[in-house]
Amino acid sequence: MDTTQLFSLKGRTALITGGSRGIGRMIAEGFLAQGARVYISARKAAACDQTAKELAAFGHCVSLPADVSTVEGAHALVAAYAKHEGSLDILVNNAGAAWGAPYDEFPESGWDKVVDLNLKTPFFLTQALTPMLRKAATDHLAKVINIASIDGISVNPQETYSYAASKAGLIQLTRRMALRLAQDRIAVSAIAPGAFASDMNRVARDHGDEIKGGIPAGRIGEPEDMAGAAIYLASRAGDYVMGSTLIVDGGVTHAR
Repeated sequence: MDTTQLFSLKGRTALITGGSRGIGRMIAEGFLAQGARVYISARKAAACDQTAKELAAFGHCVSLPADVSTVEGAHALVAAYAKHEGSLDILVNNAGAAWGAPYDEFPESGWDKVVDLNLKTPFFLTQALTPMLRKAATDHLAKVINIASIDGISVNPQETYSYAASKAGLIQLTRRMALRLAQDRIAVSAIAPGAFASDMNRVARDHGDEIKGGIPAGRIGEPEDMAGAAIYLASRAGDYVMGSTLIVDGGVTHAR
């Protein structure tokens, strides 16, 4: 058994949606450190370009701005990626949205925006990229990693109805897709993050010292925690993980 290359991503390509900030950026930096060629996508072109420029200090990182909230936008991202690479080793479906409102006032717009991006997009983007994932799955497995949330596993007090439903749905979708794509040598798995500092999780970003008391680990998540989980699933080390969701939350789901 040679474990020296177990977590290596050398020579592999990765596409990360929502890669300009937060969890997506953490994963992108981790993949670059392990030798992958990384492509990041985000809706805001300027932010995506700036992050890619910064991450290029660690390796090959290219910005592919796109709005993947629609099927048309997802296909546009596939076309943009295809101009650079002929195959894809790792897809990280990380782009997401959240919406909070009281039950009696929760709007249809807040439902559709969140469910479309968090649940519909991972399916249709993966579907569109499957030919390129199959092409990469030669002497190693291709990987799809869906970024879910612990809010899809346990319930928190916030009235984020569409977010919780979409993340729970994504966890089940991960199982279903894993069974289908295993025959194509594509391993599908998911990560359910807890409190990580990001623009989406502003509580963790701005009030980490206040909430850490409710986390068994005694702290919020750090970039290395998320990068380590994603590298594990993306590399040879995670080849036998199919359909499962890796909870990375410092123990919160067990404490709720």
